[in-house]
Amino acid sequence: MSEHTAPSVLRHTARSARNRRRRQELGFFQRHPHIFVHAALITGGFVMAFPFLWQLIVSLSTQAEVTNVPPSLWPEVLRWENYALVFDRVPFLRQFGVSAVVTIITVVGQIGFCSMAGFAFARMHFWGRGIIFAGILSILMVPTQAFLIPQFEIVQSLGLMNTVWGIAAPGVFSAFGTFLMRQAFLALPGEIEEAARLDGASPWQMFWRVMLPLTKPSLSALTIITVLFAWNSLLWPLVVTTEASRMPLAVSLATMQGQHGTEYPMLMAAALMAMAPVLVVFIVLQRRVVEGLAHSGLK
Repeated sequence: MSEHTAPSVLRHTARSARNRRRRQELGFFQRHPHIFVHAALITGGFVMAFPFLWQLIVSLSTQAEVTNVPPSLWPEVLRWENYALVFDRVPFLRQFGVSAVVTIITVVGQIGFCSMAGFAFARMHFWGRGIIFAGILSILMVPTQAFLIPQFEIVQSLGLMNTVWGIAAPGVFSAFGTFLMRQAFLALPGEIEEAARLDGASPWQMFWRVMLPLTKPSLSALTIITVLFAWNSLLWPLVVTTEASRMPLAVSLATMQGQHGTEYPMLMAAALMAMAPVLVVFIVLQRRVVEGLAHSGLK
């Protein structure tokens, strides 16, 4: 060791010893300042996940274990037959198919109509654009129940009662979807539109080939929001469907609750199976949902 390096090594050793003594003198919470944040996050995560855990426990229990006071925290025997019982009581697969078809129709309609309307309001100039857009946004201030009777009369006159088209028709367009896509198109640089025009692109080519692919995060956000809306919709399908085999899952789950008693294990098992597809879609698209809402300017 040279004469120049020895003092530096000694200073480093002395500094390390002082730091160790200082850490030892500090209390536990001072040495771990983020422990309260971690504890709060863990507690909040458990509180949010507990309803799903309890739903799973109830679906594997017996009716007696669920109705006990206090209820059993864990069933003595896991009753997997509760899931098979759902298929015996209701046409679950048929209703699952109805929900899937209605959701697909609604998502395709929302993406198509709302994206085209959003592009028109954001990038095209025509007379009355602001007035029309304000009228569309005013729909957000009107409760959906106010449209129930006019929508029912229209669907009934078209002969679409007890059909997937009658269930999906009112949801293929939304004011919120139009606003979301308009914000997405407004966020794109104007140079892209100018370059497309210089290349001789028509308004449709500019929308379909240039602008729409750049709004994938917002399209993903609109997709998951529409899937949640269409899959969980209850009031409108309850009005336009009367046959069990033509009901979506949300209506079927509501009819499982009897007037004098409810088989909670079977109901929870059906609810878990109905929730699974939406949960998978959300897990797959959750990052794009956050990104799409951030790019659209919504908070």
